[in-house]
Amino acid sequence: MIFRTLPPFGADQRGVAEVVRGIMDGKTNNTGLITLATGNATTTTLYDERISSDSKIILVPFSAAAFADTSPYGAFQDSTDQTAAAIDVAYAIALGTTDESNGVYVSNTSRINVRNAGIYNCEFSIQVQNTTNSSQHIDIWFRKNGTDIASSNSRFGLPPRKSSGDPSHLFAAMNFFLDLAANDYVQLMFCVSNVDVSLEHYAAVNASAGVHPAIPATPSAIVTMTYIAPNATSNVYASSQTQGQATITHWANDTADKTYGYVVIG
Repeated sequence: MIFRTLPPFGADQRGVAEVVRGIMDGKTNNTGLITLATGNATTTTLYDERISSDSKIILVPFSAAAFADTSPYGAFQDSTDQTAAAIDVAYAIALGTTDESNGVYVSNTSRINVRNAGIYNCEFSIQVQNTTNSSQHIDIWFRKNGTDIASSNSRFGLPPRKSSGDPSHLFAAMNFFLDLAANDYVQLMFCVSNVDVSLEHYAAVNASAGVHPAIPATPSAIVTMTYIAPNATSNVYASSQTQGQATITHWANDTADKTYGYVVIG
């Protein structure tokens, strides 16, 4: 809605009072809406005659699609056994099931992709077993775009199996902050000291009266990715402006109806 303004040379007392009252009620006549361009566009032009070369433009999510994009996340798991064919070889941890996804998705079985730049917290829990009679270990680390991330490895030790039919088990878990650009991907890698160390899934167990309750299935891997904070270039912001228009720079967008409210100051 457009509220009253004053002509360049003022107005009568009543007109001034109405405009001042509108300002006191928050009706400053400097707001609007903009819907981001689609087709993976990274800029959208905002046309507004109130914009000048030195205006400050503040944007906030307005539609459901815009609000969803402010907090990307993903939750993934795998329900298969994952083994190593050889020791001292790096293998990518597979994630065959997507539980939740908003701006974060899996491709090529193991690549966790992000559509939006920013700082992400990646957490994993890996179910490991050892069927050997000796102590073993497994290394788990992160790769970004196919390159190992420095100082991202964790080594988990496994005790020997208890008996031939009772392997030892380990729950390997940690979290790691990742600085990612739009369309980067991350993989979890593992390497074992013995090929009889594996990532194991366990089927759900039915309840047995007086023995144990029903137990849900145990995935071999669970990984979550949560958006923590934006980089300087990942906000939706006015990157340039002239009289009457501004260029709004944003994440690559292919979502319809991604609408932001804006306020022009100055």
